[in-house]
Amino acid sequence: MRPVRVALIGYGLAGASFHAPFIATTEGLELAAIVTRDPGRRAAATGRYPGVELLDGAEEVFARAADFGLVVVAAPNRAHVTLATAALEAGLDVVVDKPLAPTAAEGRALVKLAGERGRMLTVFHNRRWDGDLLTVRRLIEAGDLGRVLRFESRFERFRPQLTEGWRERADPEDAGGVLYDLGPHLIDQALLLFGPAVHVYGEVDVRRTGARVDDDAFVAMTHASGVRSHLWMSAVTAQVGPRLRVLGDRAGYVKHGLDVQEAALRDGGDPGGTGWGREDEAAWGVLGTDGNQRRVETEPGDYGAFYRGVAAALCDGAPPPVDPADTVAGLEAIEAARRSNAEGVVVSRTGRRGIR
Repeated sequence: MRPVRVALIGYGLAGASFHAPFIATTEGLELAAIVTRDPGRRAAATGRYPGVELLDGAEEVFARAADFGLVVVAAPNRAHVTLATAALEAGLDVVVDKPLAPTAAEGRALVKLAGERGRMLTVFHNRRWDGDLLTVRRLIEAGDLGRVLRFESRFERFRPQLTEGWRERADPEDAGGVLYDLGPHLIDQALLLFGPAVHVYGEVDVRRTGARVDDDAFVAMTHASGVRSHLWMSAVTAQVGPRLRVLGDRAGYVKHGLDVQEAALRDGGDPGGTGWGREDEAAWGVLGTDGNQRRVETEPGDYGAFYRGVAAALCDGAPPPVDPADTVAGLEAIEAARRSNAEGVVVSRTGRRGIR
């Protein structure tokens, strides 16, 4: 079969570092076009992918929909819904970078439209394939932790100076702030591991002088399974905590440091080579109880699994690598956290589907 021709919309950090390298190296996919007007980004794209067509605007993709099979939306958050809607209406399958939409209602509308048009819609939750999360899944499945009681997860940074990027803007359509930037990953990982949330509590703060959007947030979720997840995301953490602490009734697992793939991709690395995603032994996490601990090897991170899943969905009829309904559940949890913070309440919903 001929590979699926992919049009990548956006060639900023997300498009250049997290999407293009995997599209270009995944069997069954062909990076056919990149949409960007920026002269520097166009030069960078040509230098790395000399055979790829450069387009000035997304409307060129939709006008030539027959030339492509898949659109990847890696534009700023405010454009996600508009671009994904146009792609679906043009009869194209779609990958959207996270978050799928600024609101759960808009996310549900996109899922509905994809179903009506019979097109694949999926969301780039690459951190489902972080090495540390894959390790936690392995430990849970092996029973090494026993019954999990509490899941603690952090994406913390120390960036006290404001930037001028769209993530710092207060317009709700931009979906800026750490709760929309880092929160979707943390919430998605927790829901993936432990199922729907029935209670959500949130603390959402603006700490830096002059900041217009949240830069420090905490979300607590109680899952229908009984596990409690505590999630931290911040741009003002002068000393970061463990990336993960998972506590079971048999043992705990503590892991410091971020997955190595992001740094490699930011440095221009090509995925899939020997040692890709592998972590040095010194960074491995610790499993056990106080006084009886051992280091456990971190599973190799594998962001490429997402695009292999996309290729399998398009070429073999497999399910998409990320069910967009999962992403809507994550957006519902974000909205519940914001409501909790604003009203000083725990937002609750009982039942299998959890927070909605």
